[in-house]
Amino acid sequence: MSLDKATVKKVASLARIAMSDQDLDKYTPQLAGMLKWVEQLAEVNTDNVKPLNSVVDILPEWRKDEITDGNKQEDILKNAPESVEGFFVVPNVME
Repeated sequence: MSLDKATVKKVASLARIAMSDQDLDKYTPQLAGMLKWVEQLAEVNTDNVKPLNSVVDILPEWRKDEITDGNKQEDILKNAPESVEGFFVVPNVME
């Protein structure tokens, strides 16, 4: 796919990017080269390739899905300016 300066200028304006004529001269061939590279990637046959979530073939270690309170109530309340019976004290927001 070939790009001209008008197309690059239109795409830049749609992306709300201000471009001078010097910028257009600089970035038009670079963008055209990127699009050629993407077209080249599209030609690769990937029919028998499984999708990957990682390039390393290591299975994650799963933990049991257990609901706990974290056993950290005292540690968390140490940071509170005021607490009562294990809860944060906050100012009233409604009367």
